[in-house]
Amino acid sequence: MGPNATQALGSDGEALPLSAGRASRVLLEASNIEKSYGATRVLRGVGFQVRAGEIHALLGGNGAGKSTLIRIITGLTSRDAGEIRFASLKPGRTSPVIAVVHQELALLPELSVAENIGIVHARNGLSASNIHAMRRVAIDALRLIDPATPEAFVDQPTRRLSLHEGQIVEIARALSTGAEVLLLDEPTANLTAGETGKLFAVLRRLAHAEGIGIVFVSHRMKEIRELCDVCTILRDGITVENATPLAALTDAAIVHQMGQPAHRSTAARSRAKAETVSRAAISLAGPDGASIELASGTILGLAGAPPGPIGLIAPLVGAGKGRDWQISLDGVQVKFASPTQAVRAGVGYVSGDRAAKGILSQLPIVDNVLAARRIRDRRRIVRGAEPHECADLVSALKLKARSIWDLPSSLSGGNQQKLLVARWLGLPLRMVVLEEPTRGVDIGTKRDIYDLVRQMADAGVTVVWWSTENVELLELCDRIFAFDTDGRPKGFLDADHFTEDGVAELTGMAA
Repeated sequence: MGPNATQALGSDGEALPLSAGRASRVLLEASNIEKSYGATRVLRGVGFQVRAGEIHALLGGNGAGKSTLIRIITGLTSRDAGEIRFASLKPGRTSPVIAVVHQELALLPELSVAENIGIVHARNGLSASNIHAMRRVAIDALRLIDPATPEAFVDQPTRRLSLHEGQIVEIARALSTGAEVLLLDEPTANLTAGETGKLFAVLRRLAHAEGIGIVFVSHRMKEIRELCDVCTILRDGITVENATPLAALTDAAIVHQMGQPAHRSTAARSRAKAETVSRAAISLAGPDGASIELASGTILGLAGAPPGPIGLIAPLVGAGKGRDWQISLDGVQVKFASPTQAVRAGVGYVSGDRAAKGILSQLPIVDNVLAARRIRDRRRIVRGAEPHECADLVSALKLKARSIWDLPSSLSGGNQQKLLVARWLGLPLRMVVLEEPTRGVDIGTKRDIYDLVRQMADAGVTVVWWSTENVELLELCDRIFAFDTDGRPKGFLDADHFTEDGVAELTGMAA
């Protein structure tokens, strides 16, 4: 999307200035916004405002209307009714430039940092051949974030950057356009705890020192509390809290306003299972003498920097050669040459990367739900009973779909993630591997996925669960295996240290 995509947004197609004086600190104010798609009313009179120098959490369950509101604010979608008023604090402007930073990076990996930042200025005469001017723009933007940014950084190809560095480049690209409002959609979903802390320091500086208005979309309450000043909560297309100070709301009140079931304070399932591994169904032997023995029905959490969990998950699901980890099922060593081979051996896999490694976007919901069954049974066509099987699974998951013949794009992100879990329900699995399965989903959907995973474990399926949310691992898992910041195995977390501080101490990463 272009950085100037939000201009003519008044009821008559023109941008409406905000009044002067005290209210001029409001950069953006939306009122009575309505939007329908056919008979479905997505927004029903939503109000929302963004102030300069304020970090504003936009909250709501999947399907509450957050994404539609953002598309309207950024000019990607028209609205049916309501007004949006703008006020820029920069001389000569009437409307602020608004930019979106998505959780999935939009960088060109073979281009340099300078070229990735400068590319949005090509239409203003800054051509790719003028690399000196492009470097200057990039350095100036990056130094708004960190005044100590070395000039050599802008010459690196972005494929060499960490996820955190990539997001900094995305933010710098937005700032280079003169953006006064930044919309960040689940920006921490792919970051470690340490990288998240660095990002938050950047965002605080931009808000409090540069006067940028920041909108932060996240489902992680701990992060929202740590970073944000105020919150707006949407539920079923209406605003139930508008720019309310977070200090005035408890977590329980926020969950209630979102229309989600209250958090059930549950300890992790019986720790006794962590001790009963003498009859292990699955054995894993890794580098540096690492060893993992898992009884049927155990939920094993993986904690630490991504290279460690990823290196273990790849051979488990047939996505890697497994040179570092050896797998034994019932005492017999196995090596999966492909994901198909893993599925036929009874190993399921749910990826947190719905778009790239999960959803079959061009096939209807029924084909997505039944994909694992067809791989296992070597079938490609729909049998007569399959639509009924799919409908039962959709109902069990509380998956909000108009028809099982619709494309997955008709579902919210949380319901797409439920769809991936649905593939494995009722199958005779030995093990299911879940890679960040609740990434980017709301609190209620998380609870539904937790319940489904517990049901699979209670049925004797061994579960391997990787999450970058330590509190999630502590609530759900029977055992936690940790990796350090370099991805090296560090061993199990003792029951006495089953706390966020315990995880942080073993992994070397902030809780």
